[in-house]
Amino acid sequence: MKKLLLISAATLIVSNSTFAGGILTNTNQHAAFLRMLSRGATTEIDGALSNPAGLAFLPKDGFHVGLSIQSAYQTRNIDASFMTYNGVSATGPTVSDKPFEKYYEGTAAAPVIPSLFAAYKKDKWTISGFFAITAGGGKASFDDGLPMFESAAMAGIFQNSVKAHQANPQSPIIVPGMYDITSAMDGKQYIYSLQLGLSYKATEWLSVFGGGRMNYFTGGYKGFLNAIVKGTDTNLLPLALDCDQTGWGLTPVIGADVKLGKLNIGAKYEFKTNLNIENNTKNIEYPRTPEGEAMIAPYKHGVNTPNDIPAMFSIAAAYEFLPVLRASVEYHFYDDKKAGMANDKQKYLTKGTNEYLAGIEFDVTKQLTLSCGGQITDYGLSDNYQSDTSFSCDSYSLGVGAKIKMNKHLNLNVGYMWTNYEDYTKKSTNYNGTGLPGTNVYSRTNKVFGLSADYSF
Repeated sequence: MKKLLLISAATLIVSNSTFAGGILTNTNQHAAFLRMLSRGATTEIDGALSNPAGLAFLPKDGFHVGLSIQSAYQTRNIDASFMTYNGVSATGPTVSDKPFEKYYEGTAAAPVIPSLFAAYKKDKWTISGFFAITAGGGKASFDDGLPMFESAAMAGIFQNSVKAHQANPQSPIIVPGMYDITSAMDGKQYIYSLQLGLSYKATEWLSVFGGGRMNYFTGGYKGFLNAIVKGTDTNLLPLALDCDQTGWGLTPVIGADVKLGKLNIGAKYEFKTNLNIENNTKNIEYPRTPEGEAMIAPYKHGVNTPNDIPAMFSIAAAYEFLPVLRASVEYHFYDDKKAGMANDKQKYLTKGTNEYLAGIEFDVTKQLTLSCGGQITDYGLSDNYQSDTSFSCDSYSLGVGAKIKMNKHLNLNVGYMWTNYEDYTKKSTNYNGTGLPGTNVYSRTNKVFGLSADYSF
């Protein structure tokens, strides 16, 4: 049972992205994405991320810059129901008549997420780059802990007390209700990325791009669990983790853009990023046994864990139906199954992530453009992949917003995106290794607002 608790504590070092995109990737870095969602065939400055080859078709030579600020709020909730032990009979442990039920609420807030885009175009050549947080981007907090902690603690305390009772009949058998469990978890994760690359207009209708992205990972995770016997100061099972992590990796990026009259097609491929994160562990509290030492070894100070960024392919087509009406469709594929994760967790995915996007924009006046869009995200999830500290849900997102042309040099974009997630139900006959059945229903919400300013000179 101590193994279960150690595994639970160790999984604090896993986190999820707080934005749109694959399991470990943020694609929304500009308000133009929030207001339209499909931007893979754009030839505006936000293309430095979504379609860098298309920047060879910027309307004029010179400098082009964009600054975007986003604010995101997400909830990650777990509706848990699991059986518990409540005593011992002549035939062995007895189980409660009704399951223990609790709703665990988690929040992830990222009030200010900046992104900076820049390009310089001279004849057929365009050099471009951006700085952004391409994964993570906020702090996740479960103030009441997680079911994986609580269920394992309940079962572990009971089983340890049974062993103590067998050795000394005067030692009580401890069941839920005789103690109070308090636990909490906070985690934050950021991948800061700086990309530079060069686009070349090979013909009047074809451009190509090559570049690279430097990624720097930083994260911090804190968690604890205490089980205090009622009316005493006795802590039956103290657990704690305080761990910071850092790492870096390089992403090669290539792209192409084909412009055929009113039709524009953009494509991009980002290679897999080999990224290992190293522990800077400040505190670990756990049962000091040989078994405990062996289990906690991967999470001690200085240990490296794989956290690869998956390869990603995107292709999009945009068409101008009228001088004032444009639409775009897009497809993304994230090769998550081939991106290394802690404990080879990627092997439990059934497939990579598929995303389908579409957007439309309409020029109401020469100064005002209104737009909207949608995105469907389909993960290759499985019960073995999902965990309390790292779960995903298939979803669809909707975005609305506007572009305002302030003058011939300055454009403002404003956008709002919300995501609707499909609940994921995970049933187990051996809930968190307790030997008892239980069920978790994972649910999420996500809302993002963004404002961007684009300037050309």
